[in-house]
Amino acid sequence: MNTISRFLIGATASESGKTTLTLGLLRCLHNRGLRVQPFKCGPDYIDTKFHDLASGERSYNLDTFLSSEAHVKEIFHTHSISKDVCVVEGVMGLFDEYDRIKGSSAEIATLLNIPVILVINAKSMAYSVGALLYGFKHFYPDLQVAGAIFNFVSSESHYTYLKEACLETGIEPLGWLPMQKKIQIPSRHLGLNMDKDFLFDEFTEQAAAFIEKQLDVDRLLALTKTASSPSSYRFSGKSPVGKIKIAIAKDEAFNFIYHENINLLASLGEIHYFSPLTDIRLPEADLVYLPGGYPELFLETLSQNTAIQVSIRTYVEQGGKLWAECGGMMYLSRSITDKDGKEYPMVGIFDQKATMQEMKLTLGYRQFRYNNLLVTGHEFHYSKTAGQLSTETVQYNAKGIEVSTPLLRYKNALASYTHLYWEDKKYIIDLFN
Repeated sequence: MNTISRFLIGATASESGKTTLTLGLLRCLHNRGLRVQPFKCGPDYIDTKFHDLASGERSYNLDTFLSSEAHVKEIFHTHSISKDVCVVEGVMGLFDEYDRIKGSSAEIATLLNIPVILVINAKSMAYSVGALLYGFKHFYPDLQVAGAIFNFVSSESHYTYLKEACLETGIEPLGWLPMQKKIQIPSRHLGLNMDKDFLFDEFTEQAAAFIEKQLDVDRLLALTKTASSPSSYRFSGKSPVGKIKIAIAKDEAFNFIYHENINLLASLGEIHYFSPLTDIRLPEADLVYLPGGYPELFLETLSQNTAIQVSIRTYVEQGGKLWAECGGMMYLSRSITDKDGKEYPMVGIFDQKATMQEMKLTLGYRQFRYNNLLVTGHEFHYSKTAGQLSTETVQYNAKGIEVSTPLLRYKNALASYTHLYWEDKKYIIDLFN
């Protein structure tokens, strides 16, 4: 029987430093020569991009709203094969999500039977942290809270109080981190910072070195080591529905992609990537996928590349199948207006305009029925659209309440603000029937 260290990094609340700790730890383990596999609880497609860069491995989402429990287990165990350490980054506070514990980090940890390492913002707390730790340990009996890491600690003396409280609750203290501006990730309006001038590799190396110094990484790995036989878990082996050609937009403007979606598309046929920023025509394709991203940061370049716009319009007019989500949908609008009010013409498949003015956050899980399919996804954007289009179906949030998010269709081009997660690889084909 093989052994592997597997654990979930959870937090008592958001803004506890969970993501920075995860990235530093991933790089630390990678630098030790360990084969580390990252995962992310929930629908976030930006944190996983950082995981990829920090660990050298693709990070996968674990989400019980977007997919079934069986699929979550399958993803986790399949991608754990031949790895030494599996690190799951939680989402928000440990028990927070769309319906009490449903979809939470605690639910994922329990489902996968892996221990939790709590990250606690201890900036304004000392011995009282014992009550907090006791509550997190006993609130949900099936959960294994194995250790704690304290963030934003002022001194070794401060940590002494925290450590004593930790030991009295039966949770092992694994170290502390002071406030360090050098290892703080700057924010942007949509998720974490993806700017070119953010030196991610330098940041991650600094975080890794800091974690090696401040935390007992050896004890963390020993504490979370369990017997495992991941090779017994395999994908269900659904037969490919055909050898189709799939063209996927992928560049600096369009890159919000669930890795598992790409794996499923690859099982359908041959994938070719293209760039709406630099390419002048679509690859030959039976299906085109325009994912989300940051088109608003590249409006002038996207607008000036009229050749690829003509190629996309011709493909759609000839009946080609196309799925576009969020930023991809904006790109297919008549225009996108930046936050300063300047309007840039775009592809013009859909008779609507997108704008970044008067930005307001819209987010949440989405579900809808279309062509007898129950489709699940997630919406997260600051832009808005205006036009005369009617929606193909009604979308609902996780509570079953109707939302105003449209599903647009022109010929065989479908688009929405909702990012879909394709647990069943036939989703993307059957949507167009």
